[in-house]
Amino acid sequence: MRAVTFSRFGGPEVLEVKELPEPLPGPGEVRIRVAAATVNPTDVGFRSGRQAAQLSSNMQPPYIPGMEMAGVVDAAGPGAGWKHGDQVMAIVMPRRPAGGAMAEKVVVPSTSVAAIPEGASLAQAATLPMNGLTVRLALDQLALKPGQFLAVTGAAGAVGGYAIQLGVAEGLRVIAVAGPKDEALVKEFGASVFVVRGDDAPKRIRQAVSGGVDGLVDAAAIGAPILPAIKEGGRLAAVRGWEGETERGIEIKQVRVAEYLQNQEALDRLGRLAGEGKLTLRVAETFPPERTGEAQEKLSAGGVRGRLVIVF
Repeated sequence: MRAVTFSRFGGPEVLEVKELPEPLPGPGEVRIRVAAATVNPTDVGFRSGRQAAQLSSNMQPPYIPGMEMAGVVDAAGPGAGWKHGDQVMAIVMPRRPAGGAMAEKVVVPSTSVAAIPEGASLAQAATLPMNGLTVRLALDQLALKPGQFLAVTGAAGAVGGYAIQLGVAEGLRVIAVAGPKDEALVKEFGASVFVVRGDDAPKRIRQAVSGGVDGLVDAAAIGAPILPAIKEGGRLAAVRGWEGETERGIEIKQVRVAEYLQNQEALDRLGRLAGEGKLTLRVAETFPPERTGEAQEKLSAGGVRGRLVIVF
């Protein structure tokens, strides 16, 4: 099978498509014939070596990036609960001996798999598992109640868009922080208030919500400078890690999607919401595996609205 791989850390040029042996599913596992896998910031960090310290001693190159995919089940181990031909989406952690999602065939636990959303293409379905579960975990950690205020930074991005839509679906009043050209987009997602990103964003949020918001999803990884937007004793969900101190009793929640890798119930619910039109699946551009490096460069340059998808 073909797989996007790298055997040394470095720039996009270290990526290459290789022929590797097909994996076999064990008990409770399924093998997916991958049609599409997304490009995300974790892939860039993995390839560059920024995550080298997190690799276990039993991981050896070639490494395979990718955290989410969609395709068709082509083999299933005993007790997997899926059958040949099922169209599915799945999440996987690439820092494992078997590698990540960017291969023609990938084996994952059956509990990391859900049916693709009704009406979605496989490329569209591939955009949901990782970012959708990230937002699901963030909102679970914030534990806001209907009617409370949620702010979302990086609101036009993949995580931000899902945060707005899931928040609205749960009855939250959402304030979206994004670039000036993104106002129409985030309001289409359901944001009730739009704030232009910048140093004065916390002030503008407080002008919209006296005392500050109840919770905030920091998809833009602004960090400590966004804290003044949150009310005393509120909560912040940090989706890309947190450095530094907090203030005024604000609780920082570290969002690590690995905690939800096998939360099949949550993934299935995300799929149903997408099928109902409550979550927007955005594919910005597709690339063949041989152009994965180009896709990663485009992602790193910023400004992508929707997901970049590798199509096998």
